Amino acid sequence: MPEHSHCMGIFMSDTKSHKIERPLSPHLQIYKPQITSISSILHRLSGIALTIGLLMVVWGLYSLADGRDTYDCFIEFCGSVFGQILLVGWSAAFFYHMSTGIRHFILDAGYLYEKKNTAISGYIVILMAFAMTAALWGSIYGGLI
Repeated sequence: MPEHSHCMGIFMSDTKSHKIERPLSPHLQIYKPQITSISSILHRLSGIALTIGLLMVVWGLYSLADGRDTYDCFIEFCGSVFGQILLVGWSAAFFYHMSTGIRHFILDAGYLYEKKNTAISGYIVILMAFAMTAALWGSIYGGLI
């Protein structure tokens, strides 16, 4: 054995007896949700909702090609309470994703990087998505516009 091998054994046993406290990586239990993080998460969720909603478009196109009975079934589903909830949610996801995309174009152009402006633009995106969804469904039902 090398001359200093007894020192290595002592050193190694020393480190095993002391637990080293390491910092945790940031996560939701540490940070308070902010409009920027909420906006980012909602942008991703709305993208997923749009992708899933595309199945309804495919079903609609298939039903058109398949004939009157299949199309009637599709229209009946779209008119049901569940179908209406899906369609409203899908349109809200579309308007939110579109508004956030426009916000990202503005950010990519180098604007709105101040903390205050970033937060305000996050709230504006949510309000615009809500307003466009309400305007669409208000015009469909003829009550709001």
